[in-house]
Amino acid sequence: MQELSQQTNSMRVLLRALTPTLMLILSACSSLQQAPQVDNTQAAAAVQSRWVVLGEQGQPIARAVTSAASCPDIVQDGQMMPMQLRAGAATIAQRKTASKPEDSKPSAFPVLTCEAVLKPGVQSASIAGQALPLPKPVAQKILVIGDTGCRLKNADNYFQSCNDSDKWAFRQMVTAAARLQPDLVVHVGDYHYRENACPEGNPECAGSPWGYGWDTWQADFFAPAQALLKTAPWVMVRGNHETCVRAGQGWWRLLDPRPLQEGRDCNLAANDSQGDYSPPYAVPLGRLDGQQAQLIVFDSSKVPYKVLAKDDPVYATYMQQFKQVDQLAEQADFNFFINHHPILAFAVERGKGGDLQIWPGALALQDVMQQTHPQRLFPEKVQATLSGHVHLFEALTFSTGQPTQFVSGNGGSSLDFPLPMPLQPGATPLAGATVDFFTNSNDVGYMLMERKGQRWIIQAWNLAGRLLAECDMHNQRTQCRVPS
Repeated sequence: MQELSQQTNSMRVLLRALTPTLMLILSACSSLQQAPQVDNTQAAAAVQSRWVVLGEQGQPIARAVTSAASCPDIVQDGQMMPMQLRAGAATIAQRKTASKPEDSKPSAFPVLTCEAVLKPGVQSASIAGQALPLPKPVAQKILVIGDTGCRLKNADNYFQSCNDSDKWAFRQMVTAAARLQPDLVVHVGDYHYRENACPEGNPECAGSPWGYGWDTWQADFFAPAQALLKTAPWVMVRGNHETCVRAGQGWWRLLDPRPLQEGRDCNLAANDSQGDYSPPYAVPLGRLDGQQAQLIVFDSSKVPYKVLAKDDPVYATYMQQFKQVDQLAEQADFNFFINHHPILAFAVERGKGGDLQIWPGALALQDVMQQTHPQRLFPEKVQATLSGHVHLFEALTFSTGQPTQFVSGNGGSSLDFPLPMPLQPGATPLAGATVDFFTNSNDVGYMLMERKGQRWIIQAWNLAGRLLAECDMHNQRTQCRVPS
């Protein structure tokens, strides 16, 4: 007993000696457990937007914009790693823009753009505690939108009602479309429209940011698009509003999936020949019922409205890029060609005298494409083409073999006048092409492409939930109808 008592006393002495050390260890462990939560909260408050963009061959890239001094961490399948800095905070000196110098200003980006490539087959990913949408092996439900920003433009004396969600309905459209839970979102270009200041005394747009900095990008696109940015990965197509003389700086810092390179960033007008053009790439949609499908993304942002001279360097650029399109099309059985400017659709505007002027498709691109595909314009494996630019929904099929053309440019920006239906006899967007079916609408809305085996069901909807048109695509045949 005496021996046991001595052992007990010894243990008590030892415990008293170790207690401070144990307390320090326990405190350190507690701090380690709590630190991520504190840091996560702080990082989450600084992160102003997070999303996933798909790049070449469908490579998913996580992006984040943060007001913090460093990039946040990303967690992939439980493994934490730092995101890489894509673009640091900067105010870019005023350069030549599409507006007069007195209507322009430097582009302020007081935020970091950060990115991280997602691992193949990743099952979960998050930034600052917020889950990211991940690409599916087979994309079966694809949402298509375009031309979404709120137009503020001195040259047109047009100032849209950015403060009225009924008159600028992009956020409403996003909310409605997000309920569909798409696997993928495709934006066909023109994200940014607030180029000039809202005039004093105009309550419809009072207080709106303007110019090409982050505050305008946030107001025109990232804030209203949040519901869809959280729902699915995106394919970003470049529009003419994202050229170097307009919002090209933000395009390269924020949206383009390829690496940001000095000289291709639109910061200096002297480098615009690099910043305004980029090669096409493919985004696979997976194989279903033995059919491999994909998107081919084409940058037509800087294309002119007139036919290019054959010795123009831009002509050679587009010629080379369409040869790449032919090569990319061989990778899949079913291809959607996506660019901003419609090649096989109509453009329309109201003339000064009030008459409706109707224009054919992008003549410069048609002329280049006819050098290799004189009648069809596209290789045989391209079955449909998706565009924006014209602020309407349009669907056209042809009895002369051209791909089906869809235009989804009714995403919320100032809408164009609808074309009369039926079309005048012989009306065509391409000389020698015969229109078999045509419909259009200037209701704000979106397109939904659903893949069912080897069939594609394309539906256009407006904000009120009314079906504008429906097309059934199978192999080389498309049948469309307008609900009665």
